[in-house]
Amino acid sequence: MAEGKLAQKVALVTGASSGIGEATAIALASTGAKVALAARRTQRLKKLVKRISESGGQAMPIVTDVADETQVREMVNKAAGLGNIDILVNNAGVMLPAPIEQANTEDWRRMIDINVLGLMYVTQAVLPLMKKQGGGHIVNISSTAGRETRSGFAAYDVTKYGVVAFSDALRKEVHKDNIRVTCIEPGAVSTQLVDRITNVEAKAAAEQYLDIITMLEGEDIAAAVLYAVTQHPRVQVNEILIRPTMEV
Repeated sequence: MAEGKLAQKVALVTGASSGIGEATAIALASTGAKVALAARRTQRLKKLVKRISESGGQAMPIVTDVADETQVREMVNKAAGLGNIDILVNNAGVMLPAPIEQANTEDWRRMIDINVLGLMYVTQAVLPLMKKQGGGHIVNISSTAGRETRSGFAAYDVTKYGVVAFSDALRKEVHKDNIRVTCIEPGAVSTQLVDRITNVEAKAAAEQYLDIITMLEGEDIAAAVLYAVTQHPRVQVNEILIRPTMEV
């Protein structure tokens, strides 16, 4: 693995214990990067570290809730123990849709805390390190929900539109520091997000929709991340919109 395009690079991936984050961590490690894996589920992180290590890669588990600013600072400090953080993949997120009138406002707060504030906390903590080392690459995982709204998904849409806006503003702030910013907007992906929907009506609607299409896999999004971060330094991939073939 050390001979890959990302040999000697260090990547920090949040939400790394499953789905897009897990697939991205494996893809980065397979291309030579040392990977810091951040998520809340200890056992899943340990299993992923074992899998990467058995394939010849190097990974470090860091149990973290990105909604906790103190934990985020500690996470970044630990990740820096692997070396300069060259790549940050902000992937941690939750999807808790519900019609506005019926919504549990705690779900709103949870989505904003993780999907928006968590992403911003991690970015803020990493930026000084990237500036000091002369550059880096930040990849923010948004969604097609950051481009178009859906009934029942208002609060989730707010968070993903926020990620798109934050990515654009961030790029304008840090390009002069040789820091590239990519926003990836996946459509329906086969992950555990739908399993965690608590509103019965919203969950039924999501499951019905997903029954009629072939969803993307986490590996498809990981390939998009890999494409962005392995470009020549003169190339900045601002956005990648990726949908299932049958999703319109």
